[in-house]
Amino acid sequence: MRDIQNSPDHRNISLREAGIKNLSYPITILDRENREQITVADISMSVSLPHHFKGTHMSRFLEVLTSTGCRFTGGTIPVVLKELKKILEAESAKIRIEFPYFLTREAPVTGAAAKMSYVCSFTGESNNRIDDFILSVTVPVSTLCPCSKEISSAGAHNQRGYIKMDVRTEKQDDGSFAMLWIEELVDVAETSASSPLYTILKRPDEKFVTEQAYRNPVFVEDIVRNVAEKLRQDDRITQFTVTAENHESIHNHNAYAVVAWERSEEQGRHK
Repeated sequence: MRDIQNSPDHRNISLREAGIKNLSYPITILDRENREQITVADISMSVSLPHHFKGTHMSRFLEVLTSTGCRFTGGTIPVVLKELKKILEAESAKIRIEFPYFLTREAPVTGAAAKMSYVCSFTGESNNRIDDFILSVTVPVSTLCPCSKEISSAGAHNQRGYIKMDVRTEKQDDGSFAMLWIEELVDVAETSASSPLYTILKRPDEKFVTEQAYRNPVFVEDIVRNVAEKLRQDDRITQFTVTAENHESIHNHNAYAVVAWERSEEQGRHK
């Protein structure tokens, strides 16, 4: 049968990206406690398209995806990107895999256990200039306002907040990227806020969590600085962006703060 997609195009216009998106597909990722975890991801894959090709071969994205066994880490993403460029004759390739990651969390006093979900993503890109991999983790937390605590004779307002960490790790000699557990980033976020969140809380747990938050008031600015301070100490991490956003309980707006850091810049300042 005639391959229309592979026919020449005479408009002389290259495309930066062409591919598939919003593919819902089961994947397997590494789990620090249970070795592996199966979840369902939202996947986008694309390649650059030279000006002389009319279209790319959409089915080949799925062929590359399924050939991996749908097991993804910082080591397999570069392999997928390399294969996409080879099969689709492209100079660059991108992939983004977003998924819920589940951890069993125990209430701080009663030990009541239930699953908590965290929105995570793997984003990879490969072209003539870079081979890039970003691990993103979003962690819901509880925050209590330091200003409110200072000026109030009783209590202080608190809110649910979200901490998003986009992290790059060091590239290894074999082309993979240094391993960083999702659980590690969850721990960093939760210890940088006023209190973690839990799925199940009995009354003794609620008392504990409320008092813990009251003892640890933080602004969104405090949160991103707390996270940055911890991440900078990890030699595996070369670059990060941290965003904290509070869904304010007494204002008709949200509060947010962002910090970005790169190890090369830090080294340059200390020369």
